[in-house]
Amino acid sequence: MDTPRTSRIPTELHDAFEAAARRPLATRMRYAFVRTHRPVLDDASYRSFDTMEEYRRWCEENLPDWLGYGRV
Repeated sequence: MDTPRTSRIPTELHDAFEAAARRPLATRMRYAFVRTHRPVLDDASYRSFDTMEEYRRWCEENLPDWLGYGRV
């Protein structure tokens, strides 16, 4: 029986959730993370900075805004 809360969930979303919940945990974990190449960040094995200010300045000058490393 639908409760008021579940009756507001579209049927296709509810069915997708139910199908996902029946999958084994290992399968759910495999699908839980999206691997995305992060430009500049993933292009070097490591970077080091002497100060946090240097790191922040480097982020602002080198990373795309959509990565979210800029200052607010």
